[in-house]
Amino acid sequence: MNPGLRFEELFDPAFLARLEPFTLRIAQAQKGGRLADQRTSARGQGSDFADFKPYVAGDDLRAIDWNIYRRLGRAFVKVFEERQDMPVYFLLDLSRSMFLENPPRIHAALRATLALGAIALSQHDSVSLFPFSDNMTMEARGISGRNNVIQIARRLSGLEAMGGTALADSASKLAAMKLRQGLVVVVSDFFDEAGLDSVLRSLGRLPHRLLLVQLTRAADADPSLDPDLWGDVAIENGENDSRIELTITPQLLERYRSAYRTFNDTLVDFVRGRGTGLIQVDAGKDVLDALSQHFTGGALTL
Repeated sequence: MNPGLRFEELFDPAFLARLEPFTLRIAQAQKGGRLADQRTSARGQGSDFADFKPYVAGDDLRAIDWNIYRRLGRAFVKVFEERQDMPVYFLLDLSRSMFLENPPRIHAALRATLALGAIALSQHDSVSLFPFSDNMTMEARGISGRNNVIQIARRLSGLEAMGGTALADSASKLAAMKLRQGLVVVVSDFFDEAGLDSVLRSLGRLPHRLLLVQLTRAADADPSLDPDLWGDVAIENGENDSRIELTITPQLLERYRSAYRTFNDTLVDFVRGRGTGLIQVDAGKDVLDALSQHFTGGALTL
């Protein structure tokens, strides 16, 4: 089985430098965090004017708008929008199937996680890592600060293959943790024995904005591109010891292609219906090329 990535392979200054123009935003972060760059409904400290309100005893006299006072004879104070940080929670798929193939999908998954984590840290947001397979674990919680990208890289480089895929259960456990609302980034191929419908139901119950990073390969949509898939074959599960023997025929391939199209269409319909982001990353190609297509003008807003 292929390993993950060593720290020296993952922490690439040239790779990180390419991320500098990118920003990651959600429409409105939940109040209760640190002063930072994300929009919130909070009113208080800040540089962005939001509204006026009548002056009451205790308000900052420096916020009084004296032009309005001269016109109306009443005192109003300026209210500013308070920007705070956004917690970013990564659900990272460490199932054994992610470590198969050449190169394995886990390589692209780790690079995508590091890239999005580095963008979050650069804009004063916090990053938490929740790897999952059969069970979800907490690898890191609330890491913040631009210089801590090296800590994220070290945590990611130490991750190893675990067992099967239980994304639906992991999403339910994350929802039960009652974390401050922010952004959940799911990095996976979304192949779960519970079925995609079960996965999407669990993701739909999360009280957070969502960004789905789907790890793909060209042969996912068309297995005929894999030279090993022809004639009589034995296909191993990849996450347990089960295997299935079958004969690859044109009819079987077409049935598979139809099923995969339905799988992808279901994922896309969920994304559109919920206002969720979806980034599809070909595990055999440059990760940043795939990411940059979604950062219109350098920004991705969810």
